[in-house]
Amino acid sequence: MKTTPFTDIHIALGAKMADFAGFNMPIQYPTGINQEHMIVREGVGVFDVSHMGEFWVKGEKALDFLQYITTNDVSKLEAGKAQYTCFPNGKGGIVDDLIIYKYSTTKYLLVVNAGNIDKDWAWVNEHNTFGVQLENASDRYGQLAVQGPRATELLQLLTDADLSAIPYYAFREWSFAGVQGVILSNTGYTGAGGFELYFPKEHSKQIWDALFEVGKPFGLAPIGLGARDSLRLEKWYCLYGHDIDDTTSPLEAGLGWITKFDAKDFIDKEYLLKQKAEGVQRKLVHFECLERAIPRCGYEICDAEGNVIGNVTSGIMLPTTKVGIGMGYVQTPFAKKETIIYIKIREKLIPAKIV
Repeated sequence: MKTTPFTDIHIALGAKMADFAGFNMPIQYPTGINQEHMIVREGVGVFDVSHMGEFWVKGEKALDFLQYITTNDVSKLEAGKAQYTCFPNGKGGIVDDLIIYKYSTTKYLLVVNAGNIDKDWAWVNEHNTFGVQLENASDRYGQLAVQGPRATELLQLLTDADLSAIPYYAFREWSFAGVQGVILSNTGYTGAGGFELYFPKEHSKQIWDALFEVGKPFGLAPIGLGARDSLRLEKWYCLYGHDIDDTTSPLEAGLGWITKFDAKDFIDKEYLLKQKAEGVQRKLVHFECLERAIPRCGYEICDAEGNVIGNVTSGIMLPTTKVGIGMGYVQTPFAKKETIIYIKIREKLIPAKIV
């Protein structure tokens, strides 16, 4: 397995480690997933997300290239802003979802999912008919996500950049904890607020130590991937490989809002326009169980008669409410809010409501 600059620290802190996207990552610490979830919701926690991938795109045709290979309208981005988007795969599915950071019209940073780094790198190179300069800088960066309602207050103690002046989905490159050129990005995948920090990996320990030194009065705690999953699911954020993948279209996944047909031409545009006109056969929905149960990935979703109408893609017992929640694809007629569906768990049909 690959390691991050923080792997030895996680092990020393007693984290439960496991393979995630080929990296030896902390799933949870001795505090446990439920408590870690609540720390981020109510205070502030830090995630090691150094396994994510970073690609630089540079050149006169950088915008044209990104317009072609992504679904969102990159031309709407201002310098210093970020955008959520996806790579369509030419077959109606999704290569990956990602964030684009705009430095200028000739310089962009793409942040991609850890499990897709090699696939995404091959994909962008295959479609680089625009003569842009591509650089896979994934091995050069460390990344920490500092998330929670007190994250900005804590981080402000380590930089003279005015973090309150950085809007959501915007970023600055600034000095942080004595390290120059740290990307301070007002983004995250928890729904709890906070920033994601990108920095040369040789400065990783310096930044980690600084965070935990000033973070003591805040109750700052390291948070594992288990709570990262429960937090993103509580916010209904998709996870690639579960809720979206090479077989799911952006329209099926509820990502029509990042699919800008009127703005440009892009891979799969005609296919997706046809799908939009005809209507999708299935949709990704969010649901809450009406009885105590944990809806796990792969469980069948049924109608009242027990006929299979879909399947669960993600599910947990939510730490905040102790209610089983999940996401899954169902046949379109069953996708309306308030519809009662049934999760098949060990031959029992557990009622759930689409929310």
